[in-house]
Amino acid sequence: MQQSQRLWTWPFIFLLAANLFTFMSFQMLLPNLPPYIESIGGSSLQVGLITTTFAFAAIIIRPFIGHLLMTRPRKILVLTGAVSLLIMTALYPVTQIVVVLLIIRFIHGIAWGWSTTVNGTAAVDLVPRRRVGEGMGYFGLSVTVGMIMAPSLGIYLYQNYSFDLLVWIATALGAVAIVLFSLTHFVTPESVYKNQESPPKFSFFGSLIEQKSRYPALVTFLNTFGYGSVVTYLVIFGNEQGLTGTFLFYFFNAVMATISRPITGRYFDKHGPWVLIMFCSVLSFIAMWMLSLADSNADLIIAGAMFGIGFGSMMPALQAWVISKTTTERSGIANGMYYSSIDLGIGSSALVLGFIYNFVSTTATLFQFSSLLFIAVLFLTYLDYRKQQEPWTSPS
Repeated sequence: MQQSQRLWTWPFIFLLAANLFTFMSFQMLLPNLPPYIESIGGSSLQVGLITTTFAFAAIIIRPFIGHLLMTRPRKILVLTGAVSLLIMTALYPVTQIVVVLLIIRFIHGIAWGWSTTVNGTAAVDLVPRRRVGEGMGYFGLSVTVGMIMAPSLGIYLYQNYSFDLLVWIATALGAVAIVLFSLTHFVTPESVYKNQESPPKFSFFGSLIEQKSRYPALVTFLNTFGYGSVVTYLVIFGNEQGLTGTFLFYFFNAVMATISRPITGRYFDKHGPWVLIMFCSVLSFIAMWMLSLADSNADLIIAGAMFGIGFGSMMPALQAWVISKTTTERSGIANGMYYSSIDLGIGSSALVLGFIYNFVSTTATLFQFSSLLFIAVLFLTYLDYRKQQEPWTSPS
């Protein structure tokens, strides 16, 4: 399937671009939904639920998608997810009733769980196994830049224009993603065609969890729990502090994540995930405290740049770590578990911090609380590092 060690093929480039537009379309909305829900009369609990219901839906659907990936060609699954995301994105301006928006958000979560799982697995199929760290690092860059750059654009549009315009631009980006996916030549592993002759039995929990990859998935959960406070409360924090440049945090985050990615991807393939993740968790911890103390746009830029190197480098390293622990056949399930860990981390963070928010005076306290999760990431990664008996070798 992957006899060539060539990484930069046209299918891989099209997939990266399409995935970038997919994540940009989604991430433009993410930081603006909490303040939008507040603006139409939503409670603090409903602000948390807008993220939590989405994450719950994405997690539920992923085991089914992971099982489908064992028996179905990639392209039809990728396009189904992309079209579903486009439809759900376009529905947000239809109503201002919070309960209806929660229902839309739940269905959107199903589409998101579908799309992220199949896109990530399609990338694994296109990347040479021995270059999984580098290849998934670049694929992760399309994820991270979308997670980091698009919110800054979304915040700018929401603060200076309207929520409706924000949604229509996000919908247009989703349409571009569909075109690019349509032009992509996907690779389907031989094992998928063999499984079509004798389909494996479906098990919800067997397709939800890849046992070999559960430790890095746990680390991913803690990592994104820490990031959840930024997603949910950065705009609200900026309003409290009177900062007009909250988008600058995301922008410089994206710039530094992009610059550092080629270096960190190659480092992963040569040395493994442990030292890289430990170093980046320390940077993320410091960046969260700098953000909590920010009282100027310059502070936001510095915090964003440091967070871009830290968190921005950790996410693809964690995905490559998850994939490196399993087989090609079960890479779809491992990918689904990785993305479920992200959604569970962000969703749990929104719910827990939504509760804590009622008892603190400023959102800066939430950032400080969340920073402790990066210390937990450091600790757990160090424990696994101590267990290693042999030097790291890239998966074959």
